[in-house]
Amino acid sequence: MTQAETTKDRLRLILGEEGLARLDGACVMVIGLGGVGSNCVEALARGGVGNLVLLDRDVVAPSNVNRQAVAYASTIGRPKADVARAMVLDINPEARVTAVQAFLPKDGIDQTLAPLPRPDYVVDAIDTVAQKLQLAAWCQERGYREISAMGGGNKLDPTRLRFARIEETVNCPLARVMRKECRRRGIHDLQVLYSDEQPVRMEKISDEQWRESGSLLGTMSYFPPIMGQMIASRVIRDLLGWA
Repeated sequence: MTQAETTKDRLRLILGEEGLARLDGACVMVIGLGGVGSNCVEALARGGVGNLVLLDRDVVAPSNVNRQAVAYASTIGRPKADVARAMVLDINPEARVTAVQAFLPKDGIDQTLAPLPRPDYVVDAIDTVAQKLQLAAWCQERGYREISAMGGGNKLDPTRLRFARIEETVNCPLARVMRKECRRRGIHDLQVLYSDEQPVRMEKISDEQWRESGSLLGTMSYFPPIMGQMIASRVIRDLLGWA
């Protein structure tokens, strides 16, 4: 028995051979490998997803260590995409991983994404609004299932995390901007994970700052990883056809 087969023993008990085969054949694209995205990738790999497409432009920084699955003293300075690929293959040596260190532009993202393997599901774990909107439109145009992570900064209580359509979100500064821009651009029914907790009070961040810089907030060590794990659970259940 191979290492990958042994790793899946506990999954086999709940999924059966058919479920394992379905996940092994599925392809999930994760854009953004920060606190949410890297932890989502880890959970997908441990959960039996056999094909992963990973994209991030950044290298691991010391400030990432408090929350990112790719961030350790030993990985500082390395591309997040490369570290994430190595992590997946260390979990499941038989996984098929496409890892790309690239910037997702504000316009014309098809040039970056079209050459990559066709995904069955897309996870948006990007911080910046322009790229999140471009990705949502790209997925909608092609009929790709997508889930988009909203803001986890300045939030403390993970029990307030909710899955919803973007139109139904409240108390999330990032989701507020996304709601407005989705309406303007004709993007509808975007599935998101967001927190309805009121953010910890700090200096007001304008919509323009969100568009230009992404998250400028403090982040608890546990919050983005829980978001990533929850998104992985949603993706896996959807791939299996579970409610």
